[in-house]
Amino acid sequence: QVQLVESGGGLVQAGGSLRLSCVASGKSIRFDLMGWHRQAPGKEREVVATISSGGSPNYADSVKGRFTISRDNANNVVYLQMNSLKPEDTAVYYCKDSRYGVWGQGTQVTVSS
Repeated sequence: QVQLVESGGGLVQAGGSLRLSCVASGKSIRFDLMGWHRQAPGKEREVVATISSGGSPNYADSVKGRFTISRDNANNVVYLQMNSLKPEDTAVYYCKDSRYGVWGQGTQVTVSS
């Protein structure tokens, strides 16, 4: 079974940047579709970005041009680089392995105005 651990969240001012990391253990994620999702208070969880095993990314319209998803298969890590952050990006961010339906525990991102 794969386990996922996110890190890199924190408090940042609007316009700032953060890089989230998702470290997988237990199995290689090399062939898995991986994604970042987020859930703001009182809202449903939504997909932010996904990346295929071949490295092809897809983004939610709300983050296109600001966020970049990437993966390091050799080290079993998926990243989310977040630039030009906005207060509406505030949420708990979760990593997901879609092949196994496994979620990480989440990392809080708070963007102040």
